[in-house]
Amino acid sequence: MTEVATARRSRITPEREAELYEAVLDLLREVGYDALTMDAVATRTKSSKATLYRQWGGKAELVAKAVRYQKPGAALDETDTGSLRGDLHAMTLRSDDCEMEQSSALMRGLAMAIHGNPDLLQAFKEHLIEPEMAGFRTVLQRAIDRGEIRADNPAIEFVMHMMIGGFAARSLIDEQPPTQTFLLSYIDAVVLPALGAPTC
Repeated sequence: MTEVATARRSRITPEREAELYEAVLDLLREVGYDALTMDAVATRTKSSKATLYRQWGGKAELVAKAVRYQKPGAALDETDTGSLRGDLHAMTLRSDDCEMEQSSALMRGLAMAIHGNPDLLQAFKEHLIEPEMAGFRTVLQRAIDRGEIRADNPAIEFVMHMMIGGFAARSLIDEQPPTQTFLLSYIDAVVLPALGAPTC
C-alpha cells in the first residue's frame, strides 16, 4: 500500500471504524444487503459518503469487513491448545449461543446476496473465506506435526466445508439456531472422526 493510501485510510480511528461496522451490521439485519445503501450508512453514522467510499471503496468491501469485524476473539491460527480437538472446541467457544444465533441469521441473508453479486463474493473471499482457510490450514498442520492426523487424509481439504455445513444445517434441518453444545458434539461426532483424530 502506498504512503498516500495509508495516510488516507488512517483518518478513521479504530473506535470510529468499530462504530461504523456496528452500524453496517445493524442495517444489514434491518434491511438486508440489497436494500442497504452507502447513503443509509452515511446517515446512520453521521459520515460523508465520500469518506466511506475513500475508506472502503464500496458497499461490498464495507459489508465484508463489517462481518469480519464481528468475528470474536483471536484468529484461529493463534489458538493453540495442544490438541486439534482443543483448538476446534476453543474456536467454537469464542461465540456464545446468542452471538451464534445472530451470526446465523445474518449469514442466511447474505448467502442469497453473495450468489447474485460478484463484488460481494470477491470481498467475502478476500476478507473472510481465505483468512479462515489459512487459519484452518495452520491448525491442521500443527495437528499433523503432533501426529494426531495423517497428512494424506483426504478429509483435510474439507474441514472448513464440514464446519460451515454443520453451522448452516442446524437451522435448515432442525429449525434451530446453532449452539455451542450442538457444534461441540458435531466436531466430536463428525469432524474429528473424519480426520482420524482423537475425540477425547
